Amino acid sequence: MNIGRERNGNELTLTVEGRLDTNTAPQLQAELEKEYNSTEKLILDFKDLAYISSAGLRVLLLAHKTMSQKGGLKVRNVGDIVGEVFSVTGFADVLDIQ
Repeated sequence: MNIGRERNGNELTLTVEGRLDTNTAPQLQAELEKEYNSTEKLILDFKDLAYISSAGLRVLLLAHKTMSQKGGLKVRNVGDIVGEVFSVTGFADVLDIQ
């Protein structure tokens, strides 16, 4: 998994590429934890995310809970496979997906 980063003031966009699974979820979690204090608005761009597992969903849920106390979390460019996972698990109803 690769994570790209673009900061615009207190807004952070992370572009996640590859697979977000048991092996890579800790990498995203660590990246998010480094940025929470300086970020009011978090955008996760999943344009190149091919797969997400339950471990990845857990990281997203924690990010959603943390950012809901701030400016919020938005998820952009969700592909068909990841979108199906979000739909089946109910995450499509919880997350702000654009």
